[in-house]
Amino acid sequence: MKEITTLRAARRRSRKPALLLGTALLLGSPGVRAQEAAAGSDEIVVTAMKREERLQDVGATIQALSAENIRAARVAEIKDLATQVPNVDIKETVPGALPTVTIRGIGLDDFSTVSSPAAGIYVDEIPLASPGLMSGNFFDLGRIEILKGPQGTLYGRNTTAGAVNIVSATPGDGFAAFAKASYGNFDTFDAEAMLNIPLSERAQLRLGGKTIQQGRGFWTSSLQEDGSPGERDIGSRDIWLGRIQLALQPAEGLDILLKAEGERSRSEMGVPQFNGTYGIGTPFVPCAPVLQGKLDNASCVDAYGYRNTRDDPYRGDWVGRFPYHVDQINLTGKINYSLGTVDITAITGYIDFSRLYHIDVDATPLQQFDYDENEDVRQFTQELRIGYRNDLVDLVAGAFYSWDRVLGDNTNYSDDWPLLFLGAASGSGKTNYDQVTRSGALYADATWSLSDKVDLITGIRFTRERRHYEGGTSFITPSPLVGVSDTFIDDTIRDSNVTGRIGLNIRPRDGLLVFASVSRGRKSGGFFSGFSNNQSQLLPYRPETLTAYEVGVKSEFGRAVTLNASGFYYDYKDPQTFVRYVDPATGLSVQKVGNVDSARVFGADVDLILRPARGLTLSGGLGLLDTHLSSFETAAGVIPAGNRLPNAPATSFSGKARYEFDLSPRLTAAVQGDARYASSAFKEASNDPLIASDAYWLLNARVSLADTKAGWEIALWGRNLTKERYVVQGVNLASLGVVNRIYNAPRTYGVELSFRY
Repeated sequence: MKEITTLRAARRRSRKPALLLGTALLLGSPGVRAQEAAAGSDEIVVTAMKREERLQDVGATIQALSAENIRAARVAEIKDLATQVPNVDIKETVPGALPTVTIRGIGLDDFSTVSSPAAGIYVDEIPLASPGLMSGNFFDLGRIEILKGPQGTLYGRNTTAGAVNIVSATPGDGFAAFAKASYGNFDTFDAEAMLNIPLSERAQLRLGGKTIQQGRGFWTSSLQEDGSPGERDIGSRDIWLGRIQLALQPAEGLDILLKAEGERSRSEMGVPQFNGTYGIGTPFVPCAPVLQGKLDNASCVDAYGYRNTRDDPYRGDWVGRFPYHVDQINLTGKINYSLGTVDITAITGYIDFSRLYHIDVDATPLQQFDYDENEDVRQFTQELRIGYRNDLVDLVAGAFYSWDRVLGDNTNYSDDWPLLFLGAASGSGKTNYDQVTRSGALYADATWSLSDKVDLITGIRFTRERRHYEGGTSFITPSPLVGVSDTFIDDTIRDSNVTGRIGLNIRPRDGLLVFASVSRGRKSGGFFSGFSNNQSQLLPYRPETLTAYEVGVKSEFGRAVTLNASGFYYDYKDPQTFVRYVDPATGLSVQKVGNVDSARVFGADVDLILRPARGLTLSGGLGLLDTHLSSFETAAGVIPAGNRLPNAPATSFSGKARYEFDLSPRLTAAVQGDARYASSAFKEASNDPLIASDAYWLLNARVSLADTKAGWEIALWGRNLTKERYVVQGVNLASLGVVNRIYNAPRTYGVELSFRY
């Protein structure tokens, strides 16, 4: 097999060797090759720019996790990526659902299923149109690529923050099998299996599946479902996933890959921690700690005098059931035809997704702000692209079309609200929404060879989008309060825009790349689909645009040291932000999504890999951020300029140490530890201290013993070993006596046995 050396060499030869090498890395055993790929050695190949390239030859900030790195670090969901990559923050707006990815301070500041992400998530090159689609589980992956910065040329809309490519392991030419089972605390059993079968010289089949069975949830309530005394746990999981892939090569240069996969979950939601905000015996009067920007359940209650004095965020007085049910089917077809210097690729994707879940916003025994949410998402995407290369240019051009529909109904249970208003019913409500989005784009991205050491990067994309929304809230029990009434909107927004990039790659010597770029991304405008009690909440918000200026260096010093660094400045126009304020007409807490005039972001990414001795790899990444929002108005007053962007810690760090050593000619042991640090961060643009997160450290570890001849491995693993607790997300309803806060998962640990053939 030919060695891939530089980007220029890769462009000037057939891409078949690169494809074969990438397949070998994905299907290889969990040994040296996978570890070298994870470490960013001279063999790792990525397709982040829609072409096979060595990671160190791409003039952009990209982190890549290999299949073995994903497995060893137990990266099982989108939210787990934050522990592996600096300057990436991932929160769950609702425990167990709706993950929000923020890259370099740019993210989605909303919880609506109809909203558009700022960081695009792609599964086998199919974009996930709705945040609701992003809470699935990983299995049988080839790699994950995290692209930082706007990707407006090749990925298009809704990638102002960057993009995450999740790549499934694909069928290979030889027979292979893999099975893994793990058991851990909270009565958690998970198992995964894969079978790769060559049907003929021109056909291969790959089957994969996974189940997660968690008998006990992280949360313990002192009350039963009906409110009677008695402890019970909340948060059990019953998840099944499956995938089938068929690869065909019916003619020379023609490759066809068909994939069908699905997920079924009959699990439970997590629940937030309750915090009171009224003084004891003085409902509607803020308690002293809240006036000081603090929470203290010992001296603060809600309007009913309810108080939760437990410091443990995983214990409370939750009543009712908390289902989390998901049914999803994904279908993907990819056809690639290679004609020497020309490649033609067509990718078709379809997703049918539905789920039901219950949210206890107030986190008290009463039904003050409880919701049942039913959602259905369907999407269709089609992309056609052409790749052409010669000694002068490496060109990727194409067309893209997408259609998606998001349907939902949200029932609010507020049986206990009347007491809040001294007998005046505020009303239970039901929110319905129906949104259809159509988008089309044409794009071209070219790498021009100016000399043996200099490349010019150019890219442009034209996008048109149409989004139609119907929805609003109707009150089951009408409220006499002034300004509280049914809401409804039937509206269409349209957007046409041009995004792109221009950059320069310079190679002063082998193993050294200096790059500079200017790129632009755009995120769609949209509508707020949450509970609303006045019409202004439903007004559409505008698209946001981000222009990024970045310089960086990628350097290799043999195999001993790899050092990459980049600095960036973002000019951020019309950032969309989620704002809560008190409506002066009703005194109620009101939520909506709107636009701030502008923001700016300065920052840096540094990644260092050291291989000081045989079998020892030390790696670390540092992220630095300085974010500033312009001033913006709310009903509660003007927020002055200078607030930090949500979910944007000023400092973040991810580090890992792994040591592999031989115990005998066939027995190999490995010890691995990784750490994550993030400084304090706010969760909303208003920089509310009541739901902010403090700085934290997370420590994980894994110890394994493997028989390289028999193919088995046994491992002990632990996550969050020091039982660190930090706020992931929160909701401030202080004007109604409640602040809830969602925390990270507690310490988990277990044993894992795997077999590979």
